[in-house]
Amino acid sequence: MKVKTLKRTSNEIKIEVEGAGHSLCNLLQKRLLEDEHVDMAGYDVPHPLASSSIIHVRTKGKAKPEEALLKAAEKAREMNKEFSKELQKALKKT
Repeated sequence: MKVKTLKRTSNEIKIEVEGAGHSLCNLLQKRLLEDEHVDMAGYDVPHPLASSSIIHVRTKGKAKPEEALLKAAEKAREMNKEFSKELQKALKKT
């Protein structure tokens, strides 16, 4: 998976993520929108046959969009760990 910065300002960032589809982008978007410092978060898959997506984040005030993205990725990682533990418990019961 490759990440390329397409646009960066003090409160906005647009990145292209090669190999990411709706699953990852939607998860990041939802986590970003939970952040009170994020003004706008969205993504686009320019073409269904392309293997890259574009994620766009705009923050409020002095909040940095890079930090918001990293925080959202960490939240997603923690959710994955929690889900994995719960799944293992559930599968042991069956």
